[in-house]
Amino acid sequence: MQDFHELPKLRDSLSYLYVEHAIVDRKASAIEFIQQEGRTHVPTAALCVLLLGPGTSISHAAVKTLAESGCAILWTGEEVTRCYAAGTGETRKAYHLLRQAELCCNPQQRLGVIRRMYQMRFPETLSANLTLEQIRGMEGARVRSTYYRYSRETGVPWSGRNYDRGNWGASDPINRALSAGNALLNGLCHAAIVSGGYSPALGFVHTGKQLSFVYDIADLYKAEVTIPTAFQTVAESSEHVDSRVRAACRQKFKDAKLLERILPDIDRLLGVDEALLAAGGDIDSDPALPTDWWDAPEEVEEGDEEGRR
Repeated sequence: MQDFHELPKLRDSLSYLYVEHAIVDRKASAIEFIQQEGRTHVPTAALCVLLLGPGTSISHAAVKTLAESGCAILWTGEEVTRCYAAGTGETRKAYHLLRQAELCCNPQQRLGVIRRMYQMRFPETLSANLTLEQIRGMEGARVRSTYYRYSRETGVPWSGRNYDRGNWGASDPINRALSAGNALLNGLCHAAIVSGGYSPALGFVHTGKQLSFVYDIADLYKAEVTIPTAFQTVAESSEHVDSRVRAACRQKFKDAKLLERILPDIDRLLGVDEALLAAGGDIDSDPALPTDWWDAPEEVEEGDEEGRR
């Protein structure tokens, strides 16, 4: 039997655990993976996100235990190549979501968030005169340059980002490594977003999918985390790339302290101040606590149809 030390704070938690072909059940105040090889005991406070692959069965009691510990649950494809669904995160507050929706629905404020997201990826200050299309062009050139730089440094051949989702094995090792690493990064960002009470669907750069905001946030860290890790892993060997890059990414996530950074980074991008962070402090300790009523702005007349909508 394996055992993991309890790490009670989200920022100190294990980034993820992936399990497939197992029964997941509650064991005291923890969970247990039951497989042919034996049983693995995992304290739920040690987890940020549990990734359930094919062949898993999870009990109601296990889900309740994970939810109470603030551990997000993601149902994924084999080797975490796809994310099918996600369970609720740690907080029951809606203040972060309300702020996210406010910014997402206002074109000028949305543009401001997008500029700050791109600014995070550039070492230099972006000129205020640059259009969004120009910034996107600069970012695309920077990403291509990053691929080629790590290709030169590691000696791994690079002919562009190209893979067939319907034929995973046909991709070259570096594209498989990048896809596997990015899938894990998406899962980690997804878990942090849900845990912080934000919506994975309300993206700013990306839009139209239930994971749009996940892609927005994951893109902030790819050049730092998954791209160099993928190239270094393939440079060592092209064998068993998927499993090796997952192990390397886990260590890279820890070294880069991503779990300490993701939610504060989102708060800064969306301009979440201390007053908003402190709002509704009792809701998480008492999820059934009634909350405030919404009041119409003064300029909206009572009975105004627009106000009611």
